[in-house]
Amino acid sequence: MPGHAPPVPAPPTLLEPDLLAADPAGLADVGRLVTELTREAASALRRRSGPLPALTPAELSRLVDAQLPEGPLPRTGGGRSAVLALARSFAAHTVDLADPRAAAHLQPPALSVAAAADVLASVFNPSLDTWDSGPYAVEIERRVIRSLADLAGYGPEADGVLTPGGTASNLQALLIARDTALGGRADVRGAGLTGLTVTPVVYCSELAHFSVARACAVLGLGEDAVRTVPADAEHRMIPAELARSLANRAAGELPIAVVATAGTTDYGSIDPLPEIAVVAARHGVRLHVDAAYGGGALFSDRLRPLLAGLDAADSVTIDLHKTAWQPAAASALLVRERRDLVASTGLRVAYLNPDDDGAEGYDGLLGHSLQTTRRADAFKVAATFLALGREGIGAMLDACHDLAGHAARTVEAHPRLELTTDPVLTTVVFRYLPHRAADAAADPAGIDEINGALRRRLLREGTALVGRTDVADSVRLKLTLLNPQATTTDIDELLTAVVRAGMSEETS
Repeated sequence: MPGHAPPVPAPPTLLEPDLLAADPAGLADVGRLVTELTREAASALRRRSGPLPALTPAELSRLVDAQLPEGPLPRTGGGRSAVLALARSFAAHTVDLADPRAAAHLQPPALSVAAAADVLASVFNPSLDTWDSGPYAVEIERRVIRSLADLAGYGPEADGVLTPGGTASNLQALLIARDTALGGRADVRGAGLTGLTVTPVVYCSELAHFSVARACAVLGLGEDAVRTVPADAEHRMIPAELARSLANRAAGELPIAVVATAGTTDYGSIDPLPEIAVVAARHGVRLHVDAAYGGGALFSDRLRPLLAGLDAADSVTIDLHKTAWQPAAASALLVRERRDLVASTGLRVAYLNPDDDGAEGYDGLLGHSLQTTRRADAFKVAATFLALGREGIGAMLDACHDLAGHAARTVEAHPRLELTTDPVLTTVVFRYLPHRAADAAADPAGIDEINGALRRRLLREGTALVGRTDVADSVRLKLTLLNPQATTTDIDELLTAVVRAGMSEETS
């Protein structure tokens, strides 16, 4: 009609008609979409030749800009074809952790059972804060935590919570330690640290994870509150040095926690937990064990003795997205006494968990967590536990431990490689040596430069992904072996690629 604008065509949509995932029809469509997305991803993976795209960061950035000329939020949606194109590109250019040459970080390939369960958790989108936001999910997390607490050797008063990662678990553990130590001295939750007549401090190994210092900063203690304790030649905290530090602390300092590490990031080394527990108890200090990496040893009959004394800790961090092969995120904070947990995070809000609902059993897990909305990560964990059992998960870790032993022996036998230390868990630290062994002593900066450059060469070529760290201010390479399907041949080929890249850097 005159004077009327032509009708605007409806934008293309991913679903015809639009469906909510948890509707019966939506569930069917999720299945179809997941099938299509994974088919596209598998097709892209078949064309890959390494764990990373053979691109520099700048080249990858330009490629993504070209693929998304309007960015990821265009005015008009492109429908199903746009999503499938994104899936193809994502699979072609993301890290492939299932590739046995991906060995840089504490980042394992996820189990298919866990990934599939994770999809279902996303479909129903429950939250753990209130009972009616996710009743079955609440019950599953309670039982997952109970199983992990039993595994750690805790008694019936234990409790815990799943968190987004080891950093978050350590933060909450130190929050509990702060509130426990200072609760009788000040209204810490109400007034903060204002007016304190003591200086709260935290003790940990010099090799402790950076999250300890970060937690102190977040909690208002400051990073300067961290008192580091020397480690021995096996990279473990020295209990006698801890005792000396506690006994000789400055006037006015109040130790609120000792943090022991069970599985250092670089070496997988485990602090002597029984001895540290004795020192902490003697000085009346709370003990937290950061077992984000090493906690997986609880699943293995072979490696479990490494964690002797864990049950003496007041709290423990275990990352299931490290050594239980879960999609991120799935970390657990366990506490030996439930009362300690709820004393710091216990919270009642009228519109979420009113007292009368709680009295009738309708309580979620709001009071356990620093989060409010919290996804049902326990569902994928429970699915994995039920599918594999403790023995199945332990066998996977044992396989990775065997690979680390093989890698260490191969490094020791190779004239161009030098082992830094024997592996404890699944991490192998080493370096490439130049053609003449004398070069290492004559030009330490040169050998550091070669090791840094060979790693970047492998990244640029996309052929292998190895880690890097420093030992006594000297560059080292690191294999973190968390692929239980990798073989000794894969490890040999990975180390051959390292040597080849080193030789290329020497002559470039």
